[in-house]
Amino acid sequence: MTGRVKAPGAARPAAAMFVAAFATIYVVWGSTYLAIRIAIESMPPFGMAGTRFVIAGLALFAALRLRGAPWPLPNQWRDNFVAGSLLLLGGNGLMCWAEQTIPSGVTALIVGVGPLFTVLFDWLWARTQRPTLMTVAGMLLGLCGVVWLAAPWQHGRGALDPRGMIAVLLACVSWSLGAIYSRHARRQAEPLVASSVQMLGGGLALLITAWIHGDFARLELSAITGRSWAAFAYLIVMGSLVGFSTFVWLMKHSTPARVFTYAYVNPVVAVFLGWLVAGEAVSARMVSAAVVIVAAVMIITLKAGGRKSEPSVGVPADPADA
Repeated sequence: MTGRVKAPGAARPAAAMFVAAFATIYVVWGSTYLAIRIAIESMPPFGMAGTRFVIAGLALFAALRLRGAPWPLPNQWRDNFVAGSLLLLGGNGLMCWAEQTIPSGVTALIVGVGPLFTVLFDWLWARTQRPTLMTVAGMLLGLCGVVWLAAPWQHGRGALDPRGMIAVLLACVSWSLGAIYSRHARRQAEPLVASSVQMLGGGLALLITAWIHGDFARLELSAITGRSWAAFAYLIVMGSLVGFSTFVWLMKHSTPARVFTYAYVNPVVAVFLGWLVAGEAVSARMVSAAVVIVAAVMIITLKAGGRKSEPSVGVPADPADA
């Protein structure tokens, strides 16, 4: 499906609203990678992420219930807790851990290959539409871009931490599995309700992991800096509540192919902000890898935009953005 069927007489939103909405998911979601990097400067990664999603999930769920949203069914609680654990514990949690050693811009570029895993796992899971030659070419191109970015042959100064790189790739795998699981769940809850429950489930899983990881034993509230608190608040309000609400609105009023252009704009924004605000280095190899990865994601995303099926709007769109 390439568009949305509107009810007779339904007024189309003003162009300015579309501009503001796309600017929000481009800039706000692109900035969440840097916000995570700043937050974990003095906050433990799993504890920060878990607390963020529990607060955002509770706030969104309470607001929806006050507006009359139905209480989720038992199977909807179960399915969204499973999906939330894959999306947020495996996806966002591993990414937060990796950003302790990997620059935020590099993380965003690696996360950009997420659609490659999603296409592959969707085919393996549902056994519906085999990836086309163009899609396979895009997947291979994206993987080449990641290898060129990681440069495993490089050692010493300028080399990237291999553990962090592997963690981000595993985060992409977990995120894709969570997205596919949520998409194929039966009797799905309403999109925003599903997202709030996923944030609650994933947040609780992250807090349990934080306890096992020793985050709380090492936590000193007095040592948390003001900039980390500011970044933490930004992630809750702008990254989770404002950003995702905007995404859902766009999915209702625009086409999936246009909305999912965020996938190749966010990494560029993240790299620029990491350089401008955090002083992260931008090398020629990083720029060339970014071009390759963005081109691969464009091939995958635009190709998927022509299919009849489309991503569920109940699934957060990116590991850093939920």
